[in-house]
Amino acid sequence: MAVQQNKVTRSRRNQRRSHHALSAANPAECPNCGELKRPHHVCAACGYYDNREVVALAGDIEPDEEDAA
Repeated sequence: MAVQQNKVTRSRRNQRRSHHALSAANPAECPNCGELKRPHHVCAACGYYDNREVVALAGDIEPDEEDAA
C-alpha cells in the first residue's frame, strides 16, 4: 500500500489542480430560429441542423387515426 513520505501542502496540491478547471460553453445562434444552441448540434427549439429540418418536433406531428384507437 502506498504511503506518502511527506505532507503535500495546500499550495502544491492546488498548483497540480490548476488545469482541472472547466471551460465555459460556446453557444452559437441558430440561423433558423435565433435561439442559442451548441455548435455542431441540432437546435432543440426548432429541430434544424445545417439549414434543414432533421428532427420533427412533437407539436408538428399529427397522430394517426389508427394509433389513437
